[in-house]
Amino acid sequence: MTPEQITLVQDSWTKVEGIADQAAALFYDRLFTTDPALKPLFKGNMEEQGKKLMTMIGVAVKGLDKLDTIVPAVQKLGARHKDYGVKPADYDTVAQALLWTLGQGLGDAFDDDTEAAWTAAYTILATTMIDAAEY
Repeated sequence: MTPEQITLVQDSWTKVEGIADQAAALFYDRLFTTDPALKPLFKGNMEEQGKKLMTMIGVAVKGLDKLDTIVPAVQKLGARHKDYGVKPADYDTVAQALLWTLGQGLGDAFDDDTEAAWTAAYTILATTMIDAAEY
């Protein structure tokens, strides 16, 4: 990622944080609409799950300019997701739901450059998770 892309992701995330609960609900609704087979992977309170998701994304976004500090946690997350039953192809569905959610939450601020920056960030994180899970 370029420094400009990191800035775009971090700046746009500050806008999403203000609507984190709504963004999480939009994300999971879109995810389960896109692939209903993923819903059984989520057990427990979805509001709590949404808070965890937003916290995790926030930590990752804030760490994009110092990836070496977040890679171990991202790797552990990838291993846990494999244990939950997540498959490598599921990461593509998550990417689609995340980008859609960001577009909804950011509106016109989610321009082509911002979308490309988020795609780059997600690709790095998802690839790290998939590699760590040793599929």
